[in-house]
This record gives sequence, C-alpha cells and structure tokens, in this order.
Amino acid sequence: MDGQAAAHVPVMRDRIVELLSVPLQAPGAGYVDCTLGLGGHAEAILTACPQATLIGIDRDRHALDAAARRLERFGDRVALFQARYDELPEVLAEVGRPRVQAILADLGLSSMQIDTTDRGFAYRTDAPLDMRMDDTQLLTAAELLNTATASELATILRRFGEERFADRIARLIVAERTVEPFSGSARLVRVIESALPAAARHAGGGHPAKRTFQALRIAVNDELVALAGLLPAAIDALAGGGRLAVLAYHSGEDRLVKNALRDAATDRAPRGLPAVPEQLRARLVLLTRGAERPTPDEVQSNPRAASARLRAGERIDEVAA
Repeated sequence: MDGQAAAHVPVMRDRIVELLSVPLQAPGAGYVDCTLGLGGHAEAILTACPQATLIGIDRDRHALDAAARRLERFGDRVALFQARYDELPEVLAEVGRPRVQAILADLGLSSMQIDTTDRGFAYRTDAPLDMRMDDTQLLTAAELLNTATASELATILRRFGEERFADRIARLIVAERTVEPFSGSARLVRVIESALPAAARHAGGGHPAKRTFQALRIAVNDELVALAGLLPAAIDALAGGGRLAVLAYHSGEDRLVKNALRDAATDRAPRGLPAVPEQLRARLVLLTRGAERPTPDEVQSNPRAASARLRAGERIDEVAA
C-alpha cells in the first residue's frame, strides 16, 4: 500500500461497516462503492465481510490506481471501473449484475484530491485552477472563471457554495480577468478576499475562499446533477434487504439525499385508499434518524470529517438478487 492510502482515514468507517455488513454476509453478496477514492471504506467492508465482492467506481483514474494497489490482496473479489457514479446502471449491466446487497456513496473530495497540489482543489496552496475529478474532461475551473458571465458566476456561488457575497465576488472576478485571465488559485483567493467586507474576511466559519472553491468544484464536475441521477438508480439497484448509505458534506448534497430517501420510504398512494397497491408502497425503511454525524473523537483525529452527514436506508419490497 502506498503512503497516501495508508494515511487515509475513511470518514465514519466503523458506522458504515456496521450498516452495510448486515446484508453482505451471504456467499457472493455484492457491494458497490460508487466513490471508491483511496479504497478505505472498501478495504474495511471486504475485511469484515469475507464472502462479499466489490464493484468499485470512481471518475478519477489516479484514485482508481491507488485503490487498486490497496485492494490487491482481495484478488478477484474486486472489480474496478472508471465512471461517473450516475453511470451505475451501465456498470452493473457490464458485470451482468442488476441487483446488489449494499451501495455506498461517499460524496465530495478524496484526501488524495485535496493533497495533490497540482489538482487545484485546495485554496491554501497556489496551484493551477483545474478542479477536474476526471482529467480527461475539457472544462476546468480556470476555463469557467474566464468565460462565465458575472450573473452565471454569482448563481454558481450562491447555489453551490451558499456564498452571501456571491455578486460582489463574481463582479470582481470578471473585472480582474479583463486585466489577466485566471490561471492559479492564489490570485483567485486574493480576489475573493478583497471582494469581501472586512468583517466577513475575519469572521469565523472557515477560510474566506472556502465557499467559492466548493462552488467552482461542484460546477466543474457537475456533481449535483450526477448525484440526482445516482440516488434513484442506486435504490433501483438494491436487492430486497439491500442497504444504501450516503455520506454528504454540504447542505446541497444532503438535501438531495434526504429527499430521495424520504420519498422512497413513503407510500405514494393517495390518502383514503383502504389498501395501498403494491406498486405504490414504500421501497425503503430509513436506518438513520435524520443525518448521523461523526463523533467528537473522530473529528479530532480527522478534521475533514467535521461536516459529514450520513443517511442510510434498506430496501423492503421484494426484489430478486
């Protein structure tokens, strides 16, 4: 295992294993990790469930390479695919397995993406403004910053970063790029800081550029569109008794997850019917009350877990494996 994978601490690992190992004890049980990253959750689940097999998906080829090395000891229990997670149905069709017993989606950035400086995800070090999870796609953060209108940039910052000063930041970005196009993260950070009122720059709640960088990353990688496609596909892919767990890290993600699981756990029949037709019955039972959060001890040992919200559900209607 390389040093980066060895140092990686999977968020809420023990709770994820507790939730997903229940349906993974039968011979040949299938587990999909939709955001494989460095393979930390997958390693823990394959160790805890020796009869389970893994279908690992990630759009980042560098992460897949690192995970392949970490999971090499599990041999043919592991199959890895470079794909966006809303391509789950296509991946399952490729392996000839329409139903699985467990699915995990750990959203957001992996440790490797944050720590690899030239990927441009981090705002604390100067790097090219890339932010692509799949480095074969054309759109980069620099391209977005240098071509979007002020109105488009402000909408991105508000919608994906919940940035209160989105209009001010967007206007200054557009003004500054007429002097010189954006290419590096340090200059963008300086522009963001100068756009904010002094009180906002020095208020608590994290680095002044945090929300803008989050919003640009989500926009570049079309993350919320992909998540909206993944959630119904993942519920469809669960066999009866199968479980889905999702770790979200900001309110936009968590809202989508909350609504999808809630809707799947609710009967869809009109009120007043004497009996609920089978096709309108709830498909899931919720396994978490609201969103579960990491313990204070975990946050202390792994600060990147601080914003994590975990939701999970179990498929309750009868679906063949």
